[in-house]
Amino acid sequence: MTQTTRERPLRADAERTVRNILEVAERVLGEDPTASLGQIATAAGVARTTLHRRFASREALIDAMAAHAFRQVEEAIDVGRPETAPPMVALHQITANVIQIKSGWRYTVGQPQLREPSAVAAHERIFAKGHLLLERAQQAGLLRPDVDLSWARRVYHALIEQAIIESAENATDPDTLAAAVVDTLLNGLGPVKS
Repeated sequence: MTQTTRERPLRADAERTVRNILEVAERVLGEDPTASLGQIATAAGVARTTLHRRFASREALIDAMAAHAFRQVEEAIDVGRPETAPPMVALHQITANVIQIKSGWRYTVGQPQLREPSAVAAHERIFAKGHLLLERAQQAGLLRPDVDLSWARRVYHALIEQAIIESAENATDPDTLAAAVVDTLLNGLGPVKS
């Protein structure tokens, strides 16, 4: 998108068209990462000129997809109230929400580098909110006082990634996966100690 397109609000029909293009591009590129803009336009049911008017290049389209996806992830985290909900409730709800959103944007969130400034900013805010949630969990006694929160965050993210794979392979619902992620994060895989 050009700078003027970002600054100017889109009409409702144009916004729906852009959202449709982004969602279809996620599906098409997820199935074939080499798909052309023309293939994406066809799958989205729009003229190639319409797609090119909104996205000057493949990179611009992927950048817009990233901005859209990470905005959705951030909103999913905010719904779980990481700053105010009881830490266990927030941890479960946020985990379920993130699994659900990221499962729909596997191609986009799996890209190795974020370039779009609003996606980079959202990604940084997501990490900060996740760190705050883990700090609150530690303060509530859900994590040991000596746990390195940077390590805990990496483990938590790895567990979420595995849950997303499980969701794709077996259509397991996000709440069930969130329960497994949170249980593994907080209790590990060893026997229950009495």
